[in-house]
Amino acid sequence: MSFDLELGSDPVQVFCAWYDDAVAASDPFPDAMTLATATPTGEPSARVVLYKGLSDGFLRFFTNYSSRKGRELAQNPCVAAVFHWTSLARQVRVEGRVEALSGAESDAYFRSRERASQLGAWASPQSQVIADRGVLDAGYAAVDERYAGAEIPRPADWGGYRIIASSYEFWWGRAHRLHDRVQYRKIEDGWARAVLAP
Repeated sequence: MSFDLELGSDPVQVFCAWYDDAVAASDPFPDAMTLATATPTGEPSARVVLYKGLSDGFLRFFTNYSSRKGRELAQNPCVAAVFHWTSLARQVRVEGRVEALSGAESDAYFRSRERASQLGAWASPQSQVIADRGVLDAGYAAVDERYAGAEIPRPADWGGYRIIASSYEFWWGRAHRLHDRVQYRKIEDGWARAVLAP
């Protein structure tokens, strides 16, 4: 059976299977997702964020809304994301647009984080210029004291997004650089699949 037929017709199911394979293979960073955003005029930026499961069948991640990525997403919701699992010689590319998660979903995820990470979300003015590391340490100590013995609420400028994908591409490394590539593009009644040359 050819590689493209082995993948099946639903790219979300394929992604989940490949992600599970990466976890089972003890890939060092199975959740690492390079996320590219752009300004309204097309100036790009990219960084690694952590994939945090699905929201209604869409990939999700969390961040500070006031960060550079958050500001760019507010002005231009188009994104591209890449997973690269070196241990499996596999890569997944996703393109689409983002939607903010509901407050309830962001709250639920925030409550699941370790307390130190919750405090860090309050302490860091993400992407802003600071004088030195001491600003972060002082901010962390202050918020730790403020919420000593109490539940830490989610900051108003922190929460999640889900990627409404318009395309997926699955890449599998093969010999002689003749890699396998299969692309799924969203159409009205499902997904159109095509095999791409490497």
